[in-house]
Amino acid sequence: MSLDLEFDDAQQAIATTLEQFCRDRCTEDALSAVEGKFPSDLWWDLAELGVLGVASEEGGGGALEVAAAMEALGHAIFPGPLVASFFATQVLPEDLCTRVAMGKSVVALGAPPLMPWAPVAQLFIETDGHRAWTARPMGEIEPVRTLGGEPWGRLELERKTELAGVERARMLADIARAAYLSAAGQRLVEDASAHARVRVQFGRPIGEFQAVAHPLADCATRLAAARNLARVAAFGFDARDATAGSTSSAARLSASGAALAAVYVCHQVFGAVGITLEGPVFRISQRVRQLVSLPPAPAYESLLADLGL
Repeated sequence: MSLDLEFDDAQQAIATTLEQFCRDRCTEDALSAVEGKFPSDLWWDLAELGVLGVASEEGGGGALEVAAAMEALGHAIFPGPLVASFFATQVLPEDLCTRVAMGKSVVALGAPPLMPWAPVAQLFIETDGHRAWTARPMGEIEPVRTLGGEPWGRLELERKTELAGVERARMLADIARAAYLSAAGQRLVEDASAHARVRVQFGRPIGEFQAVAHPLADCATRLAAARNLARVAAFGFDARDATAGSTSSAARLSASGAALAAVYVCHQVFGAVGITLEGPVFRISQRVRQLVSLPPAPAYESLLADLGL
């Protein structure tokens, strides 16, 4: 049986719209301005496009729509708790889900004592990857600066209500993360390849040397495979296929590995400028490394359990 992995017209329209939105709004200057902060203006504009609630019951979409959106946002390195927001729209009651979809409530998803976006969040969801609860902070939240420039916080949480639908929410979060990471990694490869075509050593562009061209080609191949696996997982999620859990976990792990490999290779291609904070790729690699570490976490555990190991 074959599977058409191309987006349909509606899904492609989401991707095309967001690509243009990111070209207009998610510029280098805009990203620099929100370093270490919550990107309020960008977030509200994204919510107005209906992206945050696209997979909710009211939004009418599914995992394929999320994948289409996240590929476009990942390529632009769009900031914010995207994965947490998609998770939240699968588990929260309708009134809270609507607030998330409208950009009025920022979600902190994870497990104390350290949680992403906690200093700016209005909604807190504690999860171990298998179960989840709405929660409220107890005492002050200690701000923590992170590698990716996101405002995290140290805190204690008091659990309130256990949430249903966590397994489906985790699958969607894994698919969203995989789509974003595969696109972010591809952005790195594109930027590094462009640099390799104009950077000259020994009288030749460095992209003509196998030691540069072959690793970039390997990265591009791995990232394309990860992107396709994320789309396969999205198809399975929307079809409620029995293997969707293991496929979404595999997609997350594949994209994480491929994106991290692209970070290492592309920094080497750029040489010294690749490791400077003000350089052309450091912000992208920071975002990739940050996103790889975000909750919910048990992808390996889930995949091994589905394989009976």
